[in-house]
Amino acid sequence: MADEVKVKKESKVKKFFRDYKSEFKKIVWPDKKDTLRQSGVVAATIVIVALAVFLLDTGFTKLLMTIAGLV
Repeated sequence: MADEVKVKKESKVKKFFRDYKSEFKKIVWPDKKDTLRQSGVVAATIVIVALAVFLLDTGFTKLLMTIAGLV
């Protein structure tokens, strides 16, 4: 009984790794050109969002300082 359970677990593990290897071979990896282009898009997006946050932060700070100055 225990040997049968052990054999089933081993066969499930073997099947898992066999399926894993099969699926891994199906992956289409991007080439260097695509990777660099996509990295550039990410970097540009980060710069734009950082600039927007900076401008909003600066604007709200000046607004709050103006309101605090009136009180």
